[in-house]
Amino acid sequence: MGTILKGMSRVRWHELTHAYGSAAEVPGRLSRVAWGDDETSASALSDLGLWLGELAVFDATVEAVPYLWDLAVTDSVTSRPGVIKLLQTILEHTNTPKIEVQRAAHRAVLEGRSVAEVLAHDEDAAVQAAACDLVAAIASHVCESCRPA
Repeated sequence: MGTILKGMSRVRWHELTHAYGSAAEVPGRLSRVAWGDDETSASALSDLGLWLGELAVFDATVEAVPYLWDLAVTDSVTSRPGVIKLLQTILEHTNTPKIEVQRAAHRAVLEGRSVAEVLAHDEDAAVQAAACDLVAAIASHVCESCRPA
């Protein structure tokens, strides 16, 4: 399986939360995105979207972002464009009860700017389009939580 999702087992997911409670199932969904067929990967990514970014961002979101970047650059992952779109959703989310969590989630996405720039030149047109959108979102990102104190 190589180094994809390396270190994921060291995260104490059961102590983290997502939109619907415990984040204990997040590693399983990340693994399904990584190694699943098209249908399995898409279903797992849909769950992750609901859990980590569509409603708000959570402490589990912050921990998951590096693994989402890992998935975005792995050619064998069938849902790479969707992973990149989830990263953009996380970056654009501004409705969180905990501003420090939002800041950490945004920073985790922003730290991948150079990766997004490389993906914007990917051979896969769908990956390229999603990455170009993400690069634009990163370049124009301004929110209250990310402003220096």
